[in-house]
Amino acid sequence: MKLIHTSDWQIGKVFRFLDNANMGLLQDARLRAITRLGELATAHGARHVLVAGDVYDMEALSPRSINQPIERMRAFPDLRWHLLPGNHDPHRPNGLWDQILRRGLPDNVHVHAAPEPAILEDDRAVLLPAPLQHRRAIGDPTTYMDDATVPDGLIRVGLAHGTITGFGSDDRDVPNYIAPDRPDKAGLSYLALGDWHGQKKINYRCWYSGTPEPDAFDVIDGGQALLVEIEGLGAPPTVTPVTTGHYTWISLSQQINTRGDIDFLDGKLRGVAKDLNSVLVHLAIEGALSLQDRRYFEERIVEGVSAALCFLRVDDRRLFPRPTPEDLDQIDRGGFVRAAAEELKRQSEGGGEIERAIAAEALQRLYIEHMKLQAAQK
Repeated sequence: MKLIHTSDWQIGKVFRFLDNANMGLLQDARLRAITRLGELATAHGARHVLVAGDVYDMEALSPRSINQPIERMRAFPDLRWHLLPGNHDPHRPNGLWDQILRRGLPDNVHVHAAPEPAILEDDRAVLLPAPLQHRRAIGDPTTYMDDATVPDGLIRVGLAHGTITGFGSDDRDVPNYIAPDRPDKAGLSYLALGDWHGQKKINYRCWYSGTPEPDAFDVIDGGQALLVEIEGLGAPPTVTPVTTGHYTWISLSQQINTRGDIDFLDGKLRGVAKDLNSVLVHLAIEGALSLQDRRYFEERIVEGVSAALCFLRVDDRRLFPRPTPEDLDQIDRGGFVRAAAEELKRQSEGGGEIERAIAAEALQRLYIEHMKLQAAQK
């Protein structure tokens, strides 16, 4: 049998650090990932798509947000989509999943709201789902799989959402704990897991698929799903990562001290991808710049390159001013304004981190405002 293993779609996720336009693009990308999953399953001849929890990001969603992924799945009538409640969308009485089930689902979409075996007749297999009924459940939801009674000769596949000990925690009392040796104990050919947003192999029969669209800068190996092939009862699975993500999230660190460093950074950022509009960057910079070069940095990077990217976040907490005498002369050659600039320069070079940062920002702002004033007078 062949199947696609995915998880953590988190439809309806809110990206609060983005403006409404870009947030809408990322939300739409999560829906388009469902279509890509259907296309991949079709192309590889897989009949089943297992979604290992967190189909939705929250329980309180608009009818449109609830129905959008269902309509995407409906468009692939030859596939069977298996949805599992996770910690973001647990199955509560009269909750999200009961609402969905009352409204009705396409014949090819199945919600596994109870820990009950589901026979996949065409593949001589049985799916053992472990849905969550609470956001933080104590105990291993997969324990029942060990003694689940199913007809002999069926390939046993587990579907669960939670934390593997030694991976997310070493404490068996953590919520939604899942034993890493569950495939051996329950005779599973494969255990499809969700919760971790990066793709991760726990052992050869147990994997986290990762989210099909990355949603944070610290996600490693996101934007993927897994093609799982099982030749027959007792055969080891062949697991192949497949790319699903559209947006790329990148974290970069760069030392800058000169205008040449800024030019280098400009080229580096522009070379991270062919389609810069599909890239989000967290940029951490450190060093010291003259006030003129700091303004140059704002023009080239913060105002320039960022316009080509989907999003640019700049962490400049370790970028300090190094005002030159020419910088201070640009502000004023004497008088109380020059004295204020000298004092801000002194404070930006000593004292606590917060005080230095405030003084540096004030000095830079003083420089920029005086440059604007001079430009207006010309």
